Amino acid sequence: MKESNKKTETKDTVWEQGIQTDFQKNLSYGGYLQLDRILDSQQRLSGHHDEMLFIIIHQVSELWMKLELHELKSAKESIQREDLESAFKMLARVSRIQQQLIQSWSVLSTLTPAEYLEFRDKLGSSSGFQSYQNRLIEFNLGYKNERALQVYKHEPALFAELNKSLQEPSLYDVSIQALNSHGFTIDAQCLQRDWSQGYQPNESVEEAWMEVYRDVDRYWDLYELAEKLVDIGSQQQIWRFNHMTTVERIIGHKMGTGGSSGVTYLKKVLDHQFFPELWSLRTKL
Repeated sequence: MKESNKKTETKDTVWEQGIQTDFQKNLSYGGYLQLDRILDSQQRLSGHHDEMLFIIIHQVSELWMKLELHELKSAKESIQREDLESAFKMLARVSRIQQQLIQSWSVLSTLTPAEYLEFRDKLGSSSGFQSYQNRLIEFNLGYKNERALQVYKHEPALFAELNKSLQEPSLYDVSIQALNSHGFTIDAQCLQRDWSQGYQPNESVEEAWMEVYRDVDRYWDLYELAEKLVDIGSQQQIWRFNHMTTVERIIGHKMGTGGSSGVTYLKKVLDHQFFPELWSLRTKL
């Protein structure tokens, strides 16, 4: 019995040493993920306990946004190649990412007004309004706003990236082009226009989508695309709403850091609807 235990102990020791040796020769988990850089990037400007929550929530949100943009870009390219099947997987992933972003507001809402005031003055002119990735997401989803670029004029590289995205067709624009490539008659003004301008509802687009919904079996791929867009549009509105209510819960109607109008602005953008014909057709079907 003792001999058996000794053999097992020796085997485990060798196994552990082998793993250690392998990690010394090859890339480690922490090295691959660059955890030293990630976990050392939470630098509080105050001594307040809750500033750590504030920093991490925003950093994690930016990581999710990076992945969302990665998926949106590839989905748009797939739709333009008429490879809708590949786009479906990416768009489904976008919806799941949005759920993670939505959930983050419930964690941040545990920060009370009194706690936030303990370190708010340390934030200076920084503001979530300056999140360029959030702006890129909204551009990709079709909410174009050229005035928003002014925030980034002092950062030439970011300004150029945002301006490029502003000038490109959105996810909805390429989906409308897919309708046209499938034989639907779409007004030329929807197919070739100034992409930097916000999309305006169009009757020919609504009629095309209505035909898709009336004959799902025939247009299954376009129907699937439409429903993926509805998922994403709905989730983005929930994210906006939760953002607004969390900000209102923590700072009320005070001006936001950086001079933004805070809740007033966030309530205003809720009036905008993504992919409008996919919502209006539901009343008419």
